[in-house]
Order: sequence, then structure tokens, then C-alpha cells
Amino acid sequence: MVDPLRLLTKRVIIALAVLVLTALLVYVDRDGYNDNSDGSVDLLDAFYYTTVSLSTTGYGDITPVSDTARLVNIVLITPMRVLFLIVLIGTTLETLTTRSREQVRLNRWRKKLRDHTVVIGYGVKGRSAVNTMLANGISTETLVVVDPDPAAIAEANEQGLVAVMGDATRTEVLRRAGVPTASRIVITTARDDASVLATLTCRQLNQTANIVVSVREADNLALVRQGGADEVVTSSDAVGRILGLATVSPALGHVLEDLTTSGVGLEVAERLVSPREEGKQPRQITDLVVAVVRDGDELPFHSPAIGHLVRGDRIVVIRASEEYPWARREDTREAPPAVAEDPADRPPGGV
Repeated sequence: MVDPLRLLTKRVIIALAVLVLTALLVYVDRDGYNDNSDGSVDLLDAFYYTTVSLSTTGYGDITPVSDTARLVNIVLITPMRVLFLIVLIGTTLETLTTRSREQVRLNRWRKKLRDHTVVIGYGVKGRSAVNTMLANGISTETLVVVDPDPAAIAEANEQGLVAVMGDATRTEVLRRAGVPTASRIVITTARDDASVLATLTCRQLNQTANIVVSVREADNLALVRQGGADEVVTSSDAVGRILGLATVSPALGHVLEDLTTSGVGLEVAERLVSPREEGKQPRQITDLVVAVVRDGDELPFHSPAIGHLVRGDRIVVIRASEEYPWARREDTREAPPAVAEDPADRPPGGV
């Protein structure tokens, strides 16, 4: 990506070089020019004439009178005048064109974007959340990142994500990120007060989205929930709990670290019950079932209310992150309805 400041500086240097070269040409042939004020042309007059000539101002107080000076104007100074205008005006036109093209692209993108996920804050937690969602099948085309840091925005763009730079507590920025039409919003700002304000603003713009917020201190948990968060993760408590368990039992710490790492070892996943699993009890499932989600209620695996798994249940399981011959993934797609075969449709020979 080209740095706009570096590009502008390069073009200004080219324009100045053209200006100086043209002034030197005029000064070398100064005897062929006439100054209405004193009749002679010095170095300052040469730069003055060059400036008004290249900018097409043309006051007429200094004019080429000799044939040589007029030939130099035709052959050299006029092309330099055109080059000078292209460099300066071209920069403005390119900037306006790029900005207009980007605005058209964003407007078209906003019209098409529906049921997407907005991630507010692309720091350590935000990047980890995005990587986890990508590992679980969410497309980069449905992810939008909001962050005030240009470096974070550049990193998100390199990953193929749409990124909006700005303060996530401002309504305008959240509208540009498509918060009003999002289905999921993840808030991972560096400060709890910013998270609370971002949650309030997001909930005001979108009454139905599922909002998940990360806070550092448990004291702010209730405040964020009151602001409209559906789920709140207390990062300091979670890390402290893992540290404590790892201290008491290093093996348990390794297992928990494995479960919270995407793509390797074990993973926690939620999936639909497959047709072959309907009617079975959770302990009869190949994957290790830890909870069942039925009609919006989360039931732990030992709850007597589960009974047998039924169609439409979603189960939270612990399984291998990768599919192996001894740990195949269940096909959770709906089984096609059985259709009776018409004997007349059979090919000859009964094949």
C-alpha cells in the first residue's frame, strides 16, 4: 500500500524541480526577455516569470522578445508548463477519484451487508476472537473490524477483513461499520469504560443483535449487562482461574489451554444433533457432550430434563480439532425424506 504522504511529497519535489529548471532556462537566455519595469531580467525576475508562466497566470510584464527566447518557450517551457499542471492538478484529481471510488465501494458494500459480525477492538483479544470465528466457519466477508489504530486497521485489511477506523463510542463510526444491520457484535476494547459506552451505543442502534463484551474487572459486569450485553466475559477472572488451576494441577492447566486454542488438540464446539443421534442419551454420543441447548435453554449433560436427544437440539461437545479416522465428525445435515421407488422407473435388468 502506497503511503499518501510519501506520494504527495514526491510530486511536490517534481513540481519544484520543473520550476527551478524552467527558471534557469529563462535566466540563461535573459537577454531575450524584456521586463516592462526596468528592461532587464535578473534571477528573481526569471523565477517570477517562471511562476506566473507555469501557473498560466501570465501578467505580461515580462515577455520573450527574441526569436531564441520564443523558440525556447515553444519547445521547452510550454511542455514544462503542461507537466507542472499535470503534477499538481493530477494529485488533486487522483485524491478525489480515489476517495469517490472508495465511497462508492463502501456504499455498495453497506447495502449488501446483512447478518454480519462486527468486532470492536482489534487488539490481542479482538484478533483471537476473529481467528476463532474464522476457524469455526465464519467467512471473512461477513466480518467487520472497528479500531482507532491505523496499524490495527492495516493488519485487518491484510487478513482480508473489512475495517473501519474510528472511535467505536461514536454513532457515526458504528453506522459506517454496519452495526444497525449486524446479527452479532463483539466488543473487546482496551478499557472497560469504553466497552460500556460502546455497548450502550450498539444496543441503541440495534435492538436484536447478540452482543458479547469483554471486560477486565468483574465489578463492571453488571453495568455492561445493564447496557445491553447478552454475554459478558471477564478476562481478568478467566485468566486468574486458569492460572490457579494450572498451579494446583499442571495437567489441568494444559487441558484448559488446549481447549481455548483453535485448530490443534481438543476444541469446544456447538453443533446440531444429527439424525443418527436422535433418541440417544448424551453419554451415547461419540463426542463428549457437556451441555444440550433445547428451546433456548442450556441444560448441563447431567440434567434429568434432557432425557433423550430430539430433533432440533444443539449439543456442546468436546472433540478433536481435526477429523481423524477414529474421530470422524458427525454429519448434522437433515436426512432427506425417503421416497418410494416406482418399479416403472427401474432400468431393464433390475439394476
